[in-house]
Amino acid sequence: MREIVLDTETTGFDPEQGDRIVEIGAVELFNHMPTGRTYHEYINPERSMPQEAFEVHGLGDDFLRDKPVFSKIAQSFVDFIGDAKLVIHNAAFDMKFLNAELGWLKMPRIPWEQAVDTLDIARRKFPGSPASLDALCRRFGIDNSSRTLHGALLDSEILAEVYLELIGGRQPDFALAGAYSPDTSKETEETNWHPGPRTKPLAPRLSEEERAAHQAFVEHMGDDALWKRLS
Repeated sequence: MREIVLDTETTGFDPEQGDRIVEIGAVELFNHMPTGRTYHEYINPERSMPQEAFEVHGLGDDFLRDKPVFSKIAQSFVDFIGDAKLVIHNAAFDMKFLNAELGWLKMPRIPWEQAVDTLDIARRKFPGSPASLDALCRRFGIDNSSRTLHGALLDSEILAEVYLELIGGRQPDFALAGAYSPDTSKETEETNWHPGPRTKPLAPRLSEEERAAHQAFVEHMGDDALWKRLS
């Protein structure tokens, strides 16, 4: 299963009021594991950057002036995401901007059902608790110390870790799904498989000196020692 963890940075909150995307970052997962493939573009919004937005992500007019406009990167972005599920924190915001940009170019919009909203997952899993990306990093012990400003690629990499925790922990299927191709002729045998006893017991790792020291310690504790009742 291929998934794309995605984030955008913009000039504001509403594309219908002239706001535009200025950065897209995305990380590819396969069977919930990062593949190492990423997508990252800074984009010239063809308008000035409001101060409030600049304070969020630090992307100013001078930096973005020589970057490609959205029409120049649209096809490479669409090719990268394909039909994969898009894992987004507050998906409504990013999907609104992405589909506005694609719509202005007369390109097919991304279906809403293609998005997985981690904000919604977090709110349902931890009702009443803060569900921002920073709050989830604190909850799961994920290092976000480098996140001094919002950045689409960095936030996507952090969100990928958060997402894996939200769905049950890192490597939820231990990556076996991608490595194992089932043989349907052996389906019953595989389904009913259970581990058997070891043919050869593991060698003891306790030395005789350690065993003797432990025994002496237990004897010193007296007849009511818990160790004696359990042995």
